Amino acid sequence: MRIAVIGGGVIGLTTAYALVRQGHQVELIEKRDQVALETSFANGGQLSYRYVSPLADAGVPLQALGWMFRGNDAPLRFRPKMSMQQWRWCARFLLACRRSTNRRNAAHLLRLALHSQQVLRNWREQDGLDDFAWRANGKLVIYRDRASLDKAAAGLNGDGNQQLFDADQCAAIEPALQPLADALQGGIYSPGDEVADCHLFCRRLLERLGRSPNFQLHGGQTVTALRSEQGRVCAVRLGPEELAVDHLVVAAGAASVALLRPLGIELPIYPLKGYSLTLPLRNHAGIPDTNVTDYDNKVVYARLGDNLRVAAMVDIGGWDASLDQGRIAMLQRLASEAFPAAGDYRSATQWAGLRPATPEGTPLLGATELDNLWLNVGHGSLGFTLACGSADLLCGLIGDQRPAVALDGLTLTS
Repeated sequence: MRIAVIGGGVIGLTTAYALVRQGHQVELIEKRDQVALETSFANGGQLSYRYVSPLADAGVPLQALGWMFRGNDAPLRFRPKMSMQQWRWCARFLLACRRSTNRRNAAHLLRLALHSQQVLRNWREQDGLDDFAWRANGKLVIYRDRASLDKAAAGLNGDGNQQLFDADQCAAIEPALQPLADALQGGIYSPGDEVADCHLFCRRLLERLGRSPNFQLHGGQTVTALRSEQGRVCAVRLGPEELAVDHLVVAAGAASVALLRPLGIELPIYPLKGYSLTLPLRNHAGIPDTNVTDYDNKVVYARLGDNLRVAAMVDIGGWDASLDQGRIAMLQRLASEAFPAAGDYRSATQWAGLRPATPEGTPLLGATELDNLWLNVGHGSLGFTLACGSADLLCGLIGDQRPAVALDGLTLTS
């Protein structure tokens, strides 16, 4: 079938790759001249298959009220706008801030994440897909606050895939944390988690796709309209030209909202702005080899080859992806306090991006009311983690195959 995919980030590229593997003819449409230059460019890099708890949880609204008075060092910053879309999203977010809702959605995410890990393993082993700084190095979430640690520990299921550590055990599994040991209450270690460079991964996917006669990239092309007739999308309009399609997959991140609104499809997605630093390492001494998440500061650290990626913060306040130097300065300070031996964080490459998030934290996969229009959107901060599994599931749905895992809680109607 001739299938168009809108969006050249990690979600769109993995979708295109899965479809081409199944023999479909794929047209990938990306508004930038190159792929993966926005949300997929410099994200945290952690493939957190076991640590997938949504942002919406009991206690978060009260915490957020306290953070409002902290300025640039607040892990979450809310900037109200004269926007009904923002307020509708926030209202649904507040409704999702219950422990039972968080656990239910975390179970949906975990199911998808573990499938995604298996799909990436298959692509690496069967296709020889490599050279994107992938490592199986585990993840350690450290806690400075006892109440936060106790809350996280209560959610462990005892299957051994996540282990509760005290401060000394954290420093033993990751020696780079030794200087921080006195400030830690403990941590949760997930030995099966991984790390990779998302931008490099996207480039490798594009290289593989470029070798297939069934793939074409439409770079630097903006979708101006979707033309539908009799309950189906029949063409994608690219400026003055139209691209006829048998099926259409929308994987355009936060931009998917405006794209689908003219068709009467209102996506519950709002952009959560995040920041990162990429620091070339002078040496690896004192640098964490394990993925580290500083839970109370909401900062993640991942070594990607000879670089250290530091990512953090959530801004709920509009569609502007420009750098906020106050937020960047705060991230530089937190990173230099945690791992000062890495180098001069003031010289690190700075980045900000918009993570397309649903209020509940679960993505939207699968069918819409138009019978050949498909969604692969709303992955929030877990886009890289969930990308391969989401692509595989969507490819199966388009091919009318039974889903490899249950789609409960992962569709527009659930």
